[in-house]
Amino acid sequence: MRFSPIAQISRSALNHNVARLQQVAPHSKIMAVLKANAYGHGLVQMAQWLKGIDGFGLARIEEALALRDSGINARMVLLEGVFSEADLEQAASHQLDVVIHDAEQVALLCQAQLSQPLRIWLKIDTGMHRLGVQPDEFAALYQQLTESTNVQQPLNLMTHFAVADELENPQTVKQIQCFNRLTAQLPGERTLCNSAGALSWPAAHGDWIRPGLALFGGNPMVGGRAAGQQLQPVMTMRSKVLAVRDLAAGEPVGYGQSWRSNNATRIAVVAMGYGDGYPRHAVSGTPVLINGQRYPLAGRVSMDMITVDVGSAKVQVGDDVVLWGQGLGVEEIAECASTIAYELLCSTTARVAYEYID
Repeated sequence: MRFSPIAQISRSALNHNVARLQQVAPHSKIMAVLKANAYGHGLVQMAQWLKGIDGFGLARIEEALALRDSGINARMVLLEGVFSEADLEQAASHQLDVVIHDAEQVALLCQAQLSQPLRIWLKIDTGMHRLGVQPDEFAALYQQLTESTNVQQPLNLMTHFAVADELENPQTVKQIQCFNRLTAQLPGERTLCNSAGALSWPAAHGDWIRPGLALFGGNPMVGGRAAGQQLQPVMTMRSKVLAVRDLAAGEPVGYGQSWRSNNATRIAVVAMGYGDGYPRHAVSGTPVLINGQRYPLAGRVSMDMITVDVGSAKVQVGDDVVLWGQGLGVEEIAECASTIAYELLCSTTARVAYEYID
């Protein structure tokens, strides 16, 4: 019996979420965002399972080259772009789409000596203020790119939402209006929507949506739960109970003795800690599933273990534990640790074994 964490990855859940996204954006292609090791799910395996998808969004060229080396021939978009002529040539030779988000990248591209022209996405900063050309420089840079022999025509256009997860915030409407004003009557494909945009802003779906977290069953909306969006968790983080201890009333558990039992109880020690990717700042009371029943975390998270108050329940060594996933949303665990689901999924460490359920 294995007494260490296993990340079970479900192909059926992934297929369900793709179908759900196709349902909410029926007239858009899907650019599956697989950055950060496919949000902790395994880059190459997820790309292989998503062979029927329209394309992939990746943060860096190394991710795209890893997929090309594995035999994936789908369309791939480098969301952060590239920063050298050598990388531009690699992108051209491997037929990668490149995002351009500032004037320096435009100049680099236009001056480069490339073996073939690149498919380019010009990113506009409509309010995120992270990457993207400013609205007042857009026309001039767009003109330079349309005149460059290094660019496949027509040029494609994109932006990124800052607060699409907040439905009452007027900023998303302003961003949509800004993008539409700048790009009206221009040719080429368009993409505006991340997961939150895809689920909640249908007027902005455009030619492509770019789901990341939603693809893997997380709800990106503020205070949301995946079940509310009819999404299924692709990752279920499992482990085992490795010890059970009796505790008298008033006795503490763990580092700092920050938690003490109110009554005589039993403590289950679970093989999972921050060394595996469980959030160290998860508070006492954070739910844990043991044999399908919810019990509260008791005391601080250790590197290799957590302790759970199981009361008088008949919990035994070797019993099954779910830390998040099927039956326990990763969003709820993230809230208990004052973080977001994205961080939990991406923080899974190399100590965790992966089990792909096809």
